[in-house]
Amino acid sequence: MDRVFLDANALFSVAYGSKGLRTLWNWAREGRCLLLSSAYAVEEARRNLQPRHRAQLAELIGTMAIVAEAHLAFAELLRLPEKDKPILAAAINARATHLLTGDLRHFGSLRGQFIQGVLVCTPRDYFDANPIS
Repeated sequence: MDRVFLDANALFSVAYGSKGLRTLWNWAREGRCLLLSSAYAVEEARRNLQPRHRAQLAELIGTMAIVAEAHLAFAELLRLPEKDKPILAAAINARATHLLTGDLRHFGSLRGQFIQGVLVCTPRDYFDANPIS
């Protein structure tokens, strides 16, 4: 079963109504994947949402595993902005199989790469590899 970590960008998108990303919640109910995020990612998404979408985010994260924050020394070696290093560190610490991000500006250089066992990919990449049935 895939362990799918959603960053703030992915959480933000689904809270605003992304039907594609909403598919992940259906898959989680079917046992096809486990949805993960961190309190850090959730707070970043929440801060950037309009008030009416914050309730949607709260509902969605209620069905996810919110994992502990992590600091991994090697994350400091990666060329990521400081605010994104905790996202990757939490995904690795949670033994995620995938880190879903729409933030290609910051994570684009890692797209398609396995970092300590975590495949960094966009939601589209993930769905292309796991067709919706």
